[in-house]
Amino acid sequence: MHKRILSAVALGAVATLALAGCAGGSDTGSTDGKGQELTVWIMKGTNPDASAFYDKVSDAFEKETGATVKIEEIQWADAHDRFVTSIAGGTTPDVAETGTTWTAEFADAGALEPLDEYVDAEKGLRDDLVEGLEVAGTYDGELYGMPWYAGVRSLVYRADVFEELGLEAPKTWDDIVAAGDAIKAAKPDMLPFPVPGDAEFQVYPWVWGAGGEIATKDGKTWTSELDSKESQAGIEFYTGLATEHGFSSAGATTWKETDLRDAFTQGNVAMMLSGSWTPKSLIEANPDLEGKIGAAVIPGEDGGIAPSVLGGSHLSVFNTTKNADLAWEFVKLMTTGEFAEQWSNETGYFPGVQSAMEEALASTDPLVAPFAEQMVDGGASVPVTPNFGAVQAKKTTNSMIQAILSGQKDVATATKDAAAEMTELLNQK
Repeated sequence: MHKRILSAVALGAVATLALAGCAGGSDTGSTDGKGQELTVWIMKGTNPDASAFYDKVSDAFEKETGATVKIEEIQWADAHDRFVTSIAGGTTPDVAETGTTWTAEFADAGALEPLDEYVDAEKGLRDDLVEGLEVAGTYDGELYGMPWYAGVRSLVYRADVFEELGLEAPKTWDDIVAAGDAIKAAKPDMLPFPVPGDAEFQVYPWVWGAGGEIATKDGKTWTSELDSKESQAGIEFYTGLATEHGFSSAGATTWKETDLRDAFTQGNVAMMLSGSWTPKSLIEANPDLEGKIGAAVIPGEDGGIAPSVLGGSHLSVFNTTKNADLAWEFVKLMTTGEFAEQWSNETGYFPGVQSAMEEALASTDPLVAPFAEQMVDGGASVPVTPNFGAVQAKKTTNSMIQAILSGQKDVATATKDAAAEMTELLNQK
């Protein structure tokens, strides 16, 4: 069966927003790169101060290796197709950020360089990798994605609205409905809990929170369980926030997570699922929200924690590079030492190395502690298979949710159709 929940030991290792130094990051510059240039693709939007960060990294890299680096930002929405096209044409960059659900796919396509030799050559680095990210970056026993950063989604809400109405952070699904009803009655212009139709990772906590699964594996065969009784119950509750309780809007049927966050920033949303990186960026975009945002773990149906996808990114070296050693030097510079610390501090993501986890786990910061708890006690993984990228490209889960929200299909029909499509895609050769 597919292992959904990652171990607390593995996840606990990532629970820090402020690194206190890492095991790696030593002795870069052993590779002579004078006169050479690396091309690097990084996803756009993760770091609000990316230009200054990239300038600093580029200067350090040139000083230590003699090589220059050209960093190009890529939109997440376009990235997968762009990678597929570049792999087919042999025009991939030297190094690129690869989402955790893509690394195995690109490795299976023969596009990536294995990194084990490089990692093992760095004293203590192998033991310092976050296990969950390391597992996601490993295919056929070899590491193809160097852990860079991780994040997890929890419940984010308007703390000022909850305080005004005498509400507490929900601890069960019934609590979510009760809070939503109170907000709807008191503030009719505010959406209590929108259901974005184009946001896949918003769906799975409700599947898992009801005891369901995305897919399970028996031998070499995958079977989607989105149409199981448990999964259907979770999806029915989630979509019912819109269709039954009126906590959403028709416009949200096509929303992505960015649209959801924009609406929250504008004061139009009371509760949402959002990432550990979100509160910092929301407050930076709208200082008036300082002190008005709360966070809590996603509640299970009857309490506890509903698992949430441990997402994040690797840095991978593509096999079209002319100098894999030089490419690794850049990867190491970005993922260990001071630049890993700076990236974590600037973005609000958790780092990809195990460092100072006790500080975050012991944090009393209301915008840090709940995400750390979610990471440790409720972190989960989507099916680890190269074919899951095809599921995402097909938007199987999003199409299912949109069909339910728009009234085109009921939950039973939509989940049955989605499960059939997902099963077929997961087992493609």
